Parts: sequence; C-alpha cells; structure tokens
Amino acid sequence: MLDELLKRQAGVVTRAQALAAGLRADVIRRNVDAGRWVLVFRGVYRTFTGEPTRASTLWAVLLRAGSGAALSHRTAAELHGLVDKPSDPIHVTIPAGRRIRPMPGVVVHHRARIAVQAGSPLRRTRVEETVLDLCDLATRADTAVGWITTACGRRLTTPERILDAVSHRKQLRWRRLITAVLDDTAEGVHSVLERRYLRDVERGHRLPPGRRQAKRRVGDRHEYRDVLYDGFGTVVELDGRAYHPEERRSRDRQRDNESAAVGERTLRYGWADVTTPCPTASQVARALRAGGWRGQVQPCKRRDCTVRRTARRRFHDPEDFTPNSGVKSSGS
Repeated sequence: MLDELLKRQAGVVTRAQALAAGLRADVIRRNVDAGRWVLVFRGVYRTFTGEPTRASTLWAVLLRAGSGAALSHRTAAELHGLVDKPSDPIHVTIPAGRRIRPMPGVVVHHRARIAVQAGSPLRRTRVEETVLDLCDLATRADTAVGWITTACGRRLTTPERILDAVSHRKQLRWRRLITAVLDDTAEGVHSVLERRYLRDVERGHRLPPGRRQAKRRVGDRHEYRDVLYDGFGTVVELDGRAYHPEERRSRDRQRDNESAAVGERTLRYGWADVTTPCPTASQVARALRAGGWRGQVQPCKRRDCTVRRTARRRFHDPEDFTPNSGVKSSGS
C-alpha cells in the first residue's frame, strides 16, 4: 500500500499517510535520523535522498497545503503546458478561511471556489481557472491577452469555456478586456500580436475583415495563413519573435512561394510594424487595392496617424476616381 502511494506521489508522503499505511512512528523517526528520508515540510517527507525532482517538490507543497488545495497560477500553467518552463515561486490555492504556516518559495492564495482539473492526481486548477488567475495578476493588458490567446492557440481550452469561468467570478481584473479578447479569439486570433493587428491596423483603419487562421491544403498537408483577405489576393503573416531560425525562414519562404504560385501577395509583420500601425495599414491597403479592393483606408484615433495626411491628398490619386465621373468611388 505504501509503495503504491509513493509511486503515485513521486516518492513523497505525509506522516499521517505513512501511519495509515502501517508504518510505526519510531520507524519514521529512524528513517529520518538515518538520512534515508528527508523532512521537507512539517509532517511531509521525501523518501529518497539526492536532488528532488520537480514532481516531488510539487507533491510536497500540495500535501503540506492540505485538503482541498490545488496547485494554481503559473505552477498550474506549467502542468497544463500553458508555459514551457517551470518557474518559481510555486503557487498553491487553498480554501478561503483556512490558514497554513508559510512555506519557503511558495505563494499561498485563498479562494472560496476552487475548480480542479479532473483526472489529475497532482491536483491543479482547471485550465480556464488558471488563465483567469493569471489575468488577475497581470499588470499590463497585453499580458492578460497573451494568457488567453496562448491557452486557446495551444488548444488547451476554448473561448466558450473561459467565458463560462468568467461568469462564475464576481471580481475579475480586466473583465471587459477579457470578454472582448474571447470574442476575437473565437474568430481565430491566436496571439497578442495578432490581436494588436486586428485592433490597431485592420479595425483601427477600417480595412476589410480578413479571415483568421485560414486553412489551406498544400500537397499532403494543411497550412494556415494568419490573415487571408479573400477575394483581394493578399495574405498577412505575423511573427512576434525577436529571432527567426533558418528552419523557420525556410518554412516561411515555402509558404510565401505557395501564395505567389496562386497569385497572392504575402506581407510579413512583426512587433515593430504592428505597434506603428498607421504606415502598416497604408501598406496593407495598397496591397488590397492592387487585388481589387475599392475601399479607402481611414485614419485611426491616434493624433499622429499618418493616414490623415494621406486621406487629405487622396483625390490626387487617379485610381480614387470612378471612370468619367469625377467623383471618388465609395468603395465596396
């Protein structure tokens, strides 16, 4: 019985569990005194020597936190695959009204309602609850947006499930922003950069709506375009990474070449382009017009929007007139 428990709990056990499994108190004490067991927290033991594993460390915190506790926030994000690397400190949430002694390297949160992920022996908060917990801690809007788009982009949850979790929270930071982001995510926005493009470039300058994560079959596989402007032969690809490995550049070239083969123009933008949205919007508009769009890019709400100056000079462009009318086309 004890062996099975230790296997499940990564070699960590509480004093109460060991006693319930039939171990006498003096045996536990001798194991500790002889160095065979290590006291991690009061009443919690690691039954092996050497460096603790990540799993054994998390089990020790969870067992010390007691009944009803669940790993949460960044620690739960780690277990769900929402973040790629473990981070300190460890976060754990316990029922409201209960207090435990401080643990070094551990942040303890309190919540009346703790929704845990089903089927996981290492108790953690549900993906949706984890996302909202992280949004609550976010000090910047982009950080909150990133948690949502990453969770949905990695297919760990859906906008609908997160929205349901929102409805169960009386207090939630960034509530209006989160609701808006969930609407955008449901339309295929998968990153902070993609949402900024949607908000500041496309909607901000009244460009036609593009189709997000447009699926296309290429040979024996499927590929996705970040933004495809159907009918106007224009693709926008967005990449917020600071570097571009050769393997990635090769894939990008292949996708761009495939687009060119079917008569589409591909525009690529990163953070610097999207955070200066007005020139980018003008460039996208020119590509769309080359593809047959008859609309007019509009100035955004920024005081220094460069499109304003372009808009004042728009009648100087012969393409802005309908044939033989002398009147600017209203666009489609």
